[in-house]
Amino acid sequence: KGFTYVIPPYMIHGDVVSGVMSFAEMENMMYKIEGEDLYLIGTSEHSMIGRFMGQIIDGNQLPLALTSYSPCFRKEKGAHGIEERGIYRIHQFEKQEMIVICKPEESMDWFHKMWSYSVELFRSLDIPVRTLECCTGDLADLKVKSYDVEAWSPKQQKYFEVCSCSNLGDAQARRLHIRYKDENGKPQLAHTLNNTCVAPPRMLI
Repeated sequence: KGFTYVIPPYMIHGDVVSGVMSFAEMENMMYKIEGEDLYLIGTSEHSMIGRFMGQIIDGNQLPLALTSYSPCFRKEKGAHGIEERGIYRIHQFEKQEMIVICKPEESMDWFHKMWSYSVELFRSLDIPVRTLECCTGDLADLKVKSYDVEAWSPKQQKYFEVCSCSNLGDAQARRLHIRYKDENGKPQLAHTLNNTCVAPPRMLI
């Protein structure tokens, strides 16, 4: 799909973590490395976006479309019931992540493209999926719009989340000072997006 494959760091500094996610998410997800200003990544989105912290990107280089396949580490606080054991909610897993850094006028087009890539992948495997648009009250602090792709679970007899695609507008870019030069050479805040294309443990379910 034209994304550049990267191998990201699996540990990131605290200023990157606080720039890419809400503080409530940090507490519930991230593993802190004792005695150091380092966290294990909960998703490679964090290190891929964090790579551009404090940068002013040439507008002609946008959009930047990156993807990685990496391990992810999560506390998974609040997991319960059938999801607590097995392979649905686990502390270490791998997934294919996509991120895009683009101009504001391009971000909604990219949002719908990335969402469609996950749907296309699951349907190519004959796995029934549907899309749930997250209501405002369920959005994390930095998100403008978010879709969950849900697959049918024969075990649970219900649909469950397998992918998530989010447009964060300029919220991450504002915190991390990620800007681009417009046609007049003036720095502007970029928009950032992310998409969990696939987490194989959930695909197996």
